[in-house]
Amino acid sequence: MAFRFRRSSRLGPLHLHFSQNGLSSISLGGRGASLNIPMNRAGGTRTTVGVPGTGLSWSWEQGRDAEGLPNSRRLRPGQLESFKQALLGLLHRQLFGSGTPGERLWQEGAVSRLLADPSLGARQRTLLSTVETPQALEAYLLQAQSQDEAKRRARRCVAAVQAAVQATTGLAPTSN
Repeated sequence: MAFRFRRSSRLGPLHLHFSQNGLSSISLGGRGASLNIPMNRAGGTRTTVGVPGTGLSWSWEQGRDAEGLPNSRRLRPGQLESFKQALLGLLHRQLFGSGTPGERLWQEGAVSRLLADPSLGARQRTLLSTVETPQALEAYLLQAQSQDEAKRRARRCVAAVQAAVQATTGLAPTSN
């Protein structure tokens, strides 16, 4: 069994967290809402918002590939459906909301045109098919059987939109 060393000090509203390697992070806030800035650990700034005394909280880490996606480890199994719905709403707003490059993909049917291209590889075709239509995105995300799988599928949707936007930058819109 390995021993761990962790010590915290408070300096006004700041909490300084130390490990055997020195200052590991600085936290600001308290019960209900906090911001944790890593100093000597991997990862980005973590923001946590929760309801004190219930064990229910949402946490997300900035500086990751799927920035802004909820990353709570405290959801109970019965809350999986609401978690998937929250992820779906977040993806719709951030990827396909008004003024986003993803909005153009769905309005112009650009992903469908890309999928019709015979030179497209099987791996790319599978990736793009997850975001071809709003219904495809929803079906893909709601098939997740666990919280971790839902997060992986959400990250895959983000990657699919980025790939589609990159692939369509040279395509001219078609008239319907």
